[in-house]
Amino acid sequence: MRIASLHTYPVKGCHRLDHDEAVIEPWGLAGDRRWMIIDTDSVGVTQRQAPLLTQLRAVPRPGGVELNGHFAAEPADGPKVTLRVFSSKPAVTARLASAESAAFLSDFLGRPVQLAWLSDPTARPIQNNALPSDRVNFADGFPVLLTNDASLAALDVGVPMTRFRANLVLTGAPAWIEDEWLGGRVRIGDVTFRAAEASGRCMVTTIDQETGVKGGEPLRTLGRLRRVNGRLLFGLNLIPDITPGETKVIRLGDAVLSSA
Repeated sequence: MRIASLHTYPVKGCHRLDHDEAVIEPWGLAGDRRWMIIDTDSVGVTQRQAPLLTQLRAVPRPGGVELNGHFAAEPADGPKVTLRVFSSKPAVTARLASAESAAFLSDFLGRPVQLAWLSDPTARPIQNNALPSDRVNFADGFPVLLTNDASLAALDVGVPMTRFRANLVLTGAPAWIEDEWLGGRVRIGDVTFRAAEASGRCMVTTIDQETGVKGGEPLRTLGRLRRVNGRLLFGLNLIPDITPGETKVIRLGDAVLSSA
């Protein structure tokens, strides 16, 4: 078993970036989902509300992020904002990017929005199946998402893995082996992760990540085959078992091992 692909999403909901290697931090892959677009109620805007985010290419640059040619500087001293990733989630404090970045994204999405930066990556605790010290970026709930290409092949739904917006994609493993890892640990290269929770999937998986067009799969098939306690499961949420200040790197081709 090994890692077939590595991905980050610098702005929550944006188009993915593909990598040959990635630095792992306690709250996720370096550069992953430290930025989020928020609405006038200071709640995160995702592809659920704005499929056009599939067309937003966000690339980290020194001191900020480039968004379809617009540079948004990290607002280290910018105005503080209390926001929620989802309306049902606890609040977290971040900082607002410039008015120019807000105007650029409002024009792009056709709705009034602002851009927020998680200046303090230790600010957001993980809510479920985690230690009190565990933290997460602006991802839905956990720092890292692992998916298995054999499990997608077993679903036979005719959609690419990009629909699931994983950080790490596993190859060379049996379908659904990730279910057996829950509650244990997974070692990838020289990084150990806790297998915290199966990933419950939403309508974002029905959005073509290249065009923004919505369909019905894979949720229809997940609803038939992978419905557990009302959740449609695909993928495994991981928490890095490292401490702040450690430098750990995962690379394409790294071996994947599991233990109870």
